[in-house]
Amino acid sequence: MSKRDYYEVLGVEKGADQKEIKKAYRRLAQKFHPDRNPDDETAAEKFREVSDAYEVLSDEQKRAAYDQFGHAGVDGQGGGGFGGGGAGDFSDIFGDVFGDIFGGGGGRRRGPNAPARGSDLRYNLELDLESAVAGTTVDIRVPRHITCDRCDGDGAEPGTTKDTCPTCQGMGQVRMQQGFFAVQQTCPTCHGTGVQIKVPCHKCNAEGRVRETRTLSVKIPPGVDTGDRIRLNGEGESGINGGPAGDLYVQVVIKSHPIFHRDGKHLQCEVPINFVDAALGGELEVPTLDGRVKLKIPPETQTGKLFRLRGKGVKPVRGGAPGDLLCKVVIETPVNLNDEQKDLLRQLQKSFDGSNSHSHSPKKTGFFDSVKKFFEEMKP
Repeated sequence: MSKRDYYEVLGVEKGADQKEIKKAYRRLAQKFHPDRNPDDETAAEKFREVSDAYEVLSDEQKRAAYDQFGHAGVDGQGGGGFGGGGAGDFSDIFGDVFGDIFGGGGGRRRGPNAPARGSDLRYNLELDLESAVAGTTVDIRVPRHITCDRCDGDGAEPGTTKDTCPTCQGMGQVRMQQGFFAVQQTCPTCHGTGVQIKVPCHKCNAEGRVRETRTLSVKIPPGVDTGDRIRLNGEGESGINGGPAGDLYVQVVIKSHPIFHRDGKHLQCEVPINFVDAALGGELEVPTLDGRVKLKIPPETQTGKLFRLRGKGVKPVRGGAPGDLLCKVVIETPVNLNDEQKDLLRQLQKSFDGSNSHSHSPKKTGFFDSVKKFFEEMKP
C-alpha cells in the first residue's frame, strides 16, 4: 500500500514553517491518540501515520531528502520508525513517543525531536473538616512549566533556523567504543536535542518552556478524606516537542478539628458532664456538623459511655449511607469549690459510708475485693 504525502497527512502546505508543522501535529496527535479513541480500530494507524509525517518534516535534513526524493529519500532513516530501522510496529512508536510515561514500553529509543509527555505534578491541599464534609470549590496557585509562546516550544528565536548537530548528526546520542566495549551516551554538544540553535529564544533561552504560576479553581466533592486525590487532566507540566501535558494531582489533607475526630465515615467527640447529671440523668445539647441536637443522659451514666447519633456523620465521597456521630461521655470532677459545696460533698460521702456502700459504687467495691483477694493468694 502506497504511503500518503506527509504534507497532506498533516494538512499543511509544502512551504510550511516548523511552527505550522508542530501545531498541526499537536492537533492531529490529540485527535487520533488511541487512548482517546478506544473503540476506533483505525485510530492507531492514523496516529502512526501522523507521527511518521511529523518525525520527517520536523527534521531539516530528513525533510530536505523527502522534498527531493519523496518517501524513498527517508525510508530507513526514521520515517515510519522514529529513529531509523524501517517501519516499526505501533508498539515501537507508542513507546518512543510516550516511553517516559511507561518506562519505555519495550519500544526503541525515542528520537531527540520526538514528542514527550510532560511531568505530572502534585499539590497538597489542606481543608477544614466542614469543607471536606460539605464539599467546596477552592482556588490554588500552581507553579509549572508551560510551552514558550514566543518560540512555540521550538527554543529558537522566531525567524531563525536550527542546524543539525555536527557531533551526533541529529541522533542526540554518540557512541564511544573502546576495544570490545561500546557505550552510548547523550551527545555533549547538543545535550540530546540533535540540533544546534543559532539564536536562542530571548524568552525561554532555548529551553522551549517557561515557568509560570497559574491559578486553578478546584471543585472538591463532598465527603473527601485525607489521602484522596483529585486529578486535573492536562494541568501538569507542558509536553516537549508537542507532546501532551502531564496531569495535576491535588492531594487532600484534612486539618485537625477542635471538637470532632473523623474515623472514615463516622465522627467522634467527647461530651463532658458533671457528676450530678451523670448520677441523676438529664438532657444536654451536643454539637453536630448540621447544628445542635438534644442528647438525653439516663441516670447512673458512667464515664466512657458512648451515645450514637445515627446519620450525623459523613456521607462517603464514593456513595453509601452517611456515618454516625459517636458521643463519648466524660464525667468531669468539679473544681474551685467553695466551703458550702465542699461541706455538701462531705455529707454525701458520709452517707455512702454505710453497710450498703457497695451498692452505690459496684465497680469500686468489686475492684478492691479483687485486690484483697490478690494479696491474700500471694501469702505463703
